[in-house]
Amino acid sequence: MKTDGRRKSSNVEDRRGRSGGGAIALGGGGLGIVGIILFLLLGGNPTDLLDNASVSEPEQPYVETEQDKELADFVSVVLADTEDIWTELFQQQDLQYENPTLVLYTGQVQTACGFGSAAAGPFYCPGDRKLYIDLEFYDELQSSFKAPGDFAMAYVIAHEVGHHVQTLLGISDQVMPLRQKMSETEFNKYLVRFELQADYFAGVWAHHAQGLGYLEQGDLQEAITAAGAVGDDTIQKRARGYVVPESFTHGTAKQRIYWFEHGFELGTIKGGDTFSETER
Repeated sequence: MKTDGRRKSSNVEDRRGRSGGGAIALGGGGLGIVGIILFLLLGGNPTDLLDNASVSEPEQPYVETEQDKELADFVSVVLADTEDIWTELFQQQDLQYENPTLVLYTGQVQTACGFGSAAAGPFYCPGDRKLYIDLEFYDELQSSFKAPGDFAMAYVIAHEVGHHVQTLLGISDQVMPLRQKMSETEFNKYLVRFELQADYFAGVWAHHAQGLGYLEQGDLQEAITAAGAVGDDTIQKRARGYVVPESFTHGTAKQRIYWFEHGFELGTIKGGDTFSETER
């Protein structure tokens, strides 16, 4: 993805080295990013991570490396792209887009949604309308998920921005209260649709980024590879050799790829009704 000399977002909050500690430790043993994701997909309750968490202090203060700086600059450019593209798309619908803030942190962070850990990967908090990313996830994306490339990381950011779009459109307020009205298995079906829609919106962003001439050869495939790598079935098969569909929360690799590609093809807000197209 072409980023040299391009605008960086001013909506980046750098808390690296100021998060107050290292990774969450569960039961006395630390879990990495992949470990936390597998814990959730294998039926773990996210609140258990908070209830059983103990915080270990960092051995030394954070020092930004040249690689860290380059990646921070990259995500800032990607965020700027999402700002420009979604502002225009919202204007076309006579709506006003509000830019989210992207928080860079290390280890752990306090949010309006509660305590967050890098072990869980990038996330979006609708309570403060901020995206949270520990840049070490980029290494995990390459090594553990086998999804290398800068546009793989761009897809991750665009997916989280997709959740922000859902918040602004009122979709989050329609879906999340359902958690209290149905069983976990039934709600998971809605949660999958919710996540697939964020993938669709990521594809919409990529469509317009390509139209602006920012994509390079191979970028689209990097995003598709990343989408497939974080499919529920892909992760569960790798973890235990079989899948439990009723525990899915994000969708299969095939579904995630389909909806990202569908958004990339259409490039419009309309067309992303993942809740109606339950067969995909």
